[in-house]
Amino acid sequence: MQIAIDDGEQRHGREPPDSGLCSLFVLAGVACLGFFLDYLARVIAQDARVALDALAVRDGVSLSALSRMLGRNPAYLQQYIKRGSPRSLAEEDRRRLAEFFGVAETMLGGAAVRAEPRYRLPRLDLAASAGPGAYVDSEVAEGTETLDPQLARRLRLAAGAGAILRVRGTSMEPALLDGDHIVIDTQDRQPDRKPAIFVIRIDDTLMVKRVARQGGSLVVWSDHPDAPPVPEGAVAVIGRVVWQMRAWR
Repeated sequence: MQIAIDDGEQRHGREPPDSGLCSLFVLAGVACLGFFLDYLARVIAQDARVALDALAVRDGVSLSALSRMLGRNPAYLQQYIKRGSPRSLAEEDRRRLAEFFGVAETMLGGAAVRAEPRYRLPRLDLAASAGPGAYVDSEVAEGTETLDPQLARRLRLAAGAGAILRVRGTSMEPALLDGDHIVIDTQDRQPDRKPAIFVIRIDDTLMVKRVARQGGSLVVWSDHPDAPPVPEGAVAVIGRVVWQMRAWR
């Protein structure tokens, strides 16, 4: 006689669990998670109250004076610390108190602010010369530099479309000095009639020069009156200089 055996029973040697029981366990787990999150919120709120009380003692300022500073009734912060009412500070109240005491808002129960990732640019050596020029073969990536993301947005730099280079030579003085660091936008390669500073390549040489378009041609020149003539040849635009960094001594 043959007996049909379910694959699940054959593998595990037992009946599959009741679906209703599984649902009960899931609901219990969700409830436990809810209790835990509520407990965590209470702990954070308690720490914020303790911190505020300690800061007031440290600076010798009364809770009633702080409450009036916030435009609240004099008992507002006393009730917050001693009775837990309100359960948490209003966002604007927390900001003003943190600013008053010179501490982070997280100390008073504010959410941690996730740091914005830095904008990374390749750092190149000898890629731009304000002198006679640097040969392309000598262009060496020395690593990366970080740029503040707000500055990157202000400069309208797209991801992967920039580089930091060190200027060598004096032909672009006074605009650029030897040793200055410049940020270039490698997506901006279209000079117009208004002169601007670009990193360009003429034949096998990279240099930083002022460039403008006149008719169908590009006009290239140095700012320094005693700079040697710009060599003749086909001009390839590498990118516009959009930021300058200089060490002040």
